Amino acid sequence: MLLARVEGNVTATRKHPSLNGWRLILCQPISAAGKPEGVPQVAIDPHGAGLHQRVLISSDGLAARKAVGNERSPARWMIVGLVDEKEAA
Repeated sequence: MLLARVEGNVTATRKHPSLNGWRLILCQPISAAGKPEGVPQVAIDPHGAGLHQRVLISSDGLAARKAVGNERSPARWMIVGLVDEKEAA
């Protein structure tokens, strides 16, 4: 699981049929301080995350494929939670 920030929506003119009806979101993994870490990932969004919102993303492809209901889906990343606020350490 990674902390990430929503950077925008992904528009696809063609996509795997298992992704029809799913919102695809571009997520930039970030550090606890909010600095970008690594490369952006495309994730399915079952929660309705907003632009620049902090989210938790999971690379558990099995869970993503179960969520879309297709074991042959190319889905890998999925938003698994929305971060409301950062707790002071």
